[in-house]
Amino acid sequence: MSDKKIKFGVIGAGKIGTFHTRTLSKMEEVELIGVCDTNLERAKVLAQEYNCTPFTDYKELLKQVEAVIVAAPTPLHHEIGMYCLNQKIHTLLEKPIASTMQQARELVKAAQENKVLLQIGHIERFNPAVVEAFKYIKDPKFIVIKRMGPYDPRVSSVSVVLDLMIHDIDLLLTMLKSDVVSIDALGLSAFSEYEDMANVRLKFANGCTADVTASRASFEKARFMNLYQEDAYISVDFMNARVKIYRKKVPLVKSLEDVDVIFPQVEKQLPMTSEILHFIDCIKNHKTPATSGEKGAKALQVALDIIDKIHCYDVK
Repeated sequence: MSDKKIKFGVIGAGKIGTFHTRTLSKMEEVELIGVCDTNLERAKVLAQEYNCTPFTDYKELLKQVEAVIVAAPTPLHHEIGMYCLNQKIHTLLEKPIASTMQQARELVKAAQENKVLLQIGHIERFNPAVVEAFKYIKDPKFIVIKRMGPYDPRVSSVSVVLDLMIHDIDLLLTMLKSDVVSIDALGLSAFSEYEDMANVRLKFANGCTADVTASRASFEKARFMNLYQEDAYISVDFMNARVKIYRKKVPLVKSLEDVDVIFPQVEKQLPMTSEILHFIDCIKNHKTPATSGEKGAKALQVALDIIDKIHCYDVK
């Protein structure tokens, strides 16, 4: 593995782009070249803080880098992502991969043809609580996931299914390794033109059922997952990176003495740091990202199917 620093750029100087820029600036493996945003002043402020060059044209930034993180709004993912990949730039593209399946397929194909990496920003896969919980998850039968928080106008151009719930769709597809066979969904608009709240029940070919809720119309944040399997109940707190497991000692529980309560030790590392380190490792060692373009496309397909199901029940 080469010790040469990888020249990185960030496209998008908003909230998520700021987080990426700050994280990259602290990494020894990285030479942070610049940050790009159509708002020059915003790019200048971020570039000055993290000692790199501001750009307003991402095509100029790409002339100087080997890898890029695209944190632009979802409707721009396809246009920017295609240009990056066709310039043979390794690309970490924020979720969702794109707005349509046709766009997603084109991005995946471009990465393959240009022999560069396409990693999708499904950051919960790198949440240390999720990483630890995955060690104990075995054939769950019922899963409940809730992801709720206050409204953020910056993501009002897409459904909450593409904004928040897609994280959990990706987790479910990864955990279960099974196809979705039925969808029952409800969505409501509270502040934007798109769904700001959604609840879906997914049934998988392996017999598991998942009840997933996402809302950006809540005044309080709540992000957790509960899994029920034959030998255990597993609780995952995404926000505080905690895992709690109730596991049966005997097949038939007669009292609480027949149950072990386990608090697995969770590594304390920011998910974004782990996500970018994984991207760097994949670049240096020619590995396929855990959150590859192909997997991002599968998550998008389920998300779009959910949105279609929601619209089937619209009574406008």
